[in-house]
Amino acid sequence: MTEIIGNRYILIRRIGNGGMADVFLAKDTVLDREVALKRLRGEMSTDPVSLLRFQREATAASRLSHQGIVEVYDVGEDNGQHYIVMEVVRGTTLKELIHRRGALDKFEAVAIIKQLAQALQVAHANQVIHRDIKPQNVLIKDDGTVKLTDFGIALAGDAIQLTRHDSVLGSVHYMAPELSRGEGATKQSDIYALGVVFYELLTGEIPYRGENPVEIAMKHMRDPFPSVQKFNPSLPNSIVNVIAKATVKNRNYRYRNIDEFIEDLSDILDPSRADEPLWEFETPEDDQGTRVLGTLTEEEAELEAKKKKRKKMMIIGGSVAAVVVVGLFAWFLFRPKPKVDIQVPKVTGMTVEEAKVALEQLGLNVNASVSYSYSDEYESGIVMATKPGEGATVAKGDQIKLTVSHGKMFEVGDYTGMTVEAVTQALKDVNVEIKTVTEPRKDMAPGIVISQSGLNPGDKIVPNQRRELTLTVSSKMQLLIPDVTGKSVAAAKQELEALGIVTRTELLPQAGLSLAEIKELEYNVVKRTNPLAGSYYVQDEGSSVTLYYYEKMTNPEPETKPEPEKPDTGNPDNGKPESGNSGSNKPGSE
Repeated sequence: MTEIIGNRYILIRRIGNGGMADVFLAKDTVLDREVALKRLRGEMSTDPVSLLRFQREATAASRLSHQGIVEVYDVGEDNGQHYIVMEVVRGTTLKELIHRRGALDKFEAVAIIKQLAQALQVAHANQVIHRDIKPQNVLIKDDGTVKLTDFGIALAGDAIQLTRHDSVLGSVHYMAPELSRGEGATKQSDIYALGVVFYELLTGEIPYRGENPVEIAMKHMRDPFPSVQKFNPSLPNSIVNVIAKATVKNRNYRYRNIDEFIEDLSDILDPSRADEPLWEFETPEDDQGTRVLGTLTEEEAELEAKKKKRKKMMIIGGSVAAVVVVGLFAWFLFRPKPKVDIQVPKVTGMTVEEAKVALEQLGLNVNASVSYSYSDEYESGIVMATKPGEGATVAKGDQIKLTVSHGKMFEVGDYTGMTVEAVTQALKDVNVEIKTVTEPRKDMAPGIVISQSGLNPGDKIVPNQRRELTLTVSSKMQLLIPDVTGKSVAAAKQELEALGIVTRTELLPQAGLSLAEIKELEYNVVKRTNPLAGSYYVQDEGSSVTLYYYEKMTNPEPETKPEPEKPDTGNPDNGKPESGNSGSNKPGSE
């Protein structure tokens, strides 16, 4: 049966769910458009804290208007169920994008962070602190537009605290150290989380891992923040510095506001900043922030001593609060549970969903943090290991962590003899940057790979980890045509062809030359070339150099022509009769 909410919204299907609410694709019958309807679950409607959080999300998001923030259309209540109506975003979450592709290149990562920072700038300008910045709450539309969503624990500047532990709500992987110490959330806490997201975009990994949230929170408080250059040494110092300043543990040294962060992002990829000096990282003696190096004056030293005294008292107070928070957190995680022995079943070879069903049927919980690794044995998306492992004895309700295959490692091929286009096609599914250098070769067609370096045939690489492959590619020969005029045709041909130049010969006509000019001609000697000497010959199919020359003509002796015969008159003496004999030779004469 079709469910209609608020006499206006027809629920089509469920498209997501969270800790408090379900999200549906719905049809707005008034404006005839698809919308996303987020509805607070029934049991949560009677919980004052959950209801306040839900109402807070609606209030916070509805007062923000920006292309980078999911737009809220309507807020309402239907039969005791509270709901928020929002725009539908066609695309994927940033977390899913990172799982699918791994580390992004610096240009794409910077573009995403810039859009997120601009969305956060609007929120902060309206005195709204998001407090749950993480890739799961960032949507990437099909056209590449970034949308910030889920203001469920956002805090307006004039809002009251929900509970004492409200300050530590949000994902611990992106939580600023001051929140773990029990201090209140500030705009700089959002900036810290944004810095962690920036790190994850460039590495494909979160900065800290641990067995439980307490361990991770402690690492955020005390461990140096890792450098992205350890993952990718080619990243410029400017990126390292922006992440360092956003994630410095002492927020007094962090960006004071999101405007400063955006300003520093504006030229982060400028080549002039690639080798700028690196920030000084915090030391074990001062885990509250970066030490400022330099010599202090006497007055400055006295002032610094007073500051340190005040700071010491604040640290003591903060430490007490931290102990309380961490203690409560640890008690919640490690409180005694009724012991029911269960053996971890074999779920390797299953999909994640199949594994979840198998484990949950036994009363085991699947850890929300799924690890991904590459495997030559398991296809992408298939469970390849569990922690604890198969057969281990655990208690009912224990967490089982899944390691899921990211797919097979990629084996580098031998690309010699292939075209660059063919190599590019062969590497289209891996994060390999192809660089080319050319080498003129007269023994092969241009554009053919002669050799490769950086990645050798047979190397196995992680598909989404950025690597470089350098191809040496054949190119056309360009040869300077020497001057062979005045040389014999045979010698000129031999000289040019030894250089790899194809030659042709062509006779120059002698018609129209005077006898004197002909006598001065040199025969079988190159008079000129085409192209001319000094120009470049490109070694290509159909290219040639033509040699022009004269060839000596053979002049045969003229033949003597016979005179034409005269008609026979019967007179052997040409018709001239001799005297006295005019008729003596006539027939019948006597």
